Amino acid sequence: MFPKTSLTALIVGLFLLYVLHTCWVMYGIVYTKPCEKPKSDSCISPYLAGKPRLQLSVYTALRPNADGGHSLIHREEEFDVNTRFERLVNVSLPKKTRKNGTLYAMVFLHQAGVSPWQDPHQVHLVTLLTTYMLPKPPEISLITGQDEPSDSELDRPVSHWRSRLTVNVVSENFQFDREALPGDVHRYMRVYQSGKKMIYLPLLFVDELSNRVKDLMEINSSSTELPLTISYDSIALGKLRFWIHMQDAVYSLQQFGFNEKDADEIKGIFVDTNLYFLALTFFVAAFHLLFDFLAFKNDISFWKHKKSMVGMSSKAVLWRCFSTIVIFLYLLDEQTSLLVLLPAGIGSLIEVWKVKKAFKIHVVWRGFTPTFLVNFSSSKPQSSDYQAMKYLSYLLYPLCVAGAVYSLVFVKYKSWYSWIINSLVNGVYAFGFLFMLPQLFVNYKLKSIAHLPWKAFTYKAFNTFIDDVFAFIITMPTSHRLACFRDDVVFLVYLYQRWLYPVDKTRVNEYGVSYDEKPKGKSHKD
Repeated sequence: MFPKTSLTALIVGLFLLYVLHTCWVMYGIVYTKPCEKPKSDSCISPYLAGKPRLQLSVYTALRPNADGGHSLIHREEEFDVNTRFERLVNVSLPKKTRKNGTLYAMVFLHQAGVSPWQDPHQVHLVTLLTTYMLPKPPEISLITGQDEPSDSELDRPVSHWRSRLTVNVVSENFQFDREALPGDVHRYMRVYQSGKKMIYLPLLFVDELSNRVKDLMEINSSSTELPLTISYDSIALGKLRFWIHMQDAVYSLQQFGFNEKDADEIKGIFVDTNLYFLALTFFVAAFHLLFDFLAFKNDISFWKHKKSMVGMSSKAVLWRCFSTIVIFLYLLDEQTSLLVLLPAGIGSLIEVWKVKKAFKIHVVWRGFTPTFLVNFSSSKPQSSDYQAMKYLSYLLYPLCVAGAVYSLVFVKYKSWYSWIINSLVNGVYAFGFLFMLPQLFVNYKLKSIAHLPWKAFTYKAFNTFIDDVFAFIITMPTSHRLACFRDDVVFLVYLYQRWLYPVDKTRVNEYGVSYDEKPKGKSHKD
């Protein structure tokens, strides 16, 4: 029959198939099959092959169809498709836009000396120069008690100005096969008949991914004029197709409930890196997800079958539960990327379950009143555990209190809740590694590491080093980024202890327990 396959092997196999499938899809996106017979009628030839004289014109309008008028804000007279440029212009805002309204940009590529409104061979795109976002809560001094903004002001979306407009044109003279025209390019393509040949006009593209939250400017009634940076660069056909798919992916995420800030985190991955680093980002994110899942799976499996707390630091379990919850609340308060927030939330739930398992907590309902039953005998402090925590507490508590008082006086926060969470998380981040040390101390006293969930530790160790790379790619609070490197030190010490204390699961330790004992079966009569 079929050999027995573990769940981990199945998951890794499916993951590798997913990676290979994604690589194949990516290859299909960046590679476009050219027309094999350039002289045949089945080919669509580029308009740019005739080297026409072109102009780039940018207009603003209150409506996407220019009803109600339009205004010219920039015209590039000597436009060269292969020449990169950047122009800074000041845009006058209409009264309706200043009153929490919108404004559109109409980008035209047309023949030089001909008005874009009369040019039959012009191409144009319409894009928003404004977007709606909730205003960021101002940070105030909690000691001086400055006036706080009303909740109604913070809950109402406000129009923000997009200070960048990035335009691209495909510069290569690529001949498309009419029978194999990519669907993503088709919507950007305008064609006309010239004799027996089909000619496609320049492929014009407005890069929406370059519009970052950090570049947005809040519009108010006094904002009569705002700056706009118009940048142009040519683009390869493969990159254009890739960019179209990425913009569609970001738009889909927004339809599924991602807000502007969450979508901005995804945009930053694509905009702030080159294509090679982008490929590395994909593999890092994929392996991060895999090791996260495997670490969660093996951690749950280890604790599910654990019958006692022998060799385990009960205080370390409590500390991990407390710290992961505080970190999750801090990331939630900072509106961190969901790529960081979701694993932190799942980890918090698992740590709460581990505390319930370690202390054998049961909930008994008497009517509508819950009663919690805790078995403290299973979590009785061991001498080495207690001794390690005793010395660490002498350093920890004064520093945490001093840091909280200092931040209250000299640092501004959005609210008292924000200060409490920041004070707690600073203690967790700055001294969290100290609370990982009791387990190292227990290992040193027992001269053994057989009691630890090494499969889960291995996956977490891999994930820790992947987090080091992830920390430079995904936007996250600085303290959370530094915490990734803090964990490296602890895992290296764990690995050193594993080398120092070889695992002999058949040896009975000082607690009279052998970790390789097989359960005794029932005796049967012949």
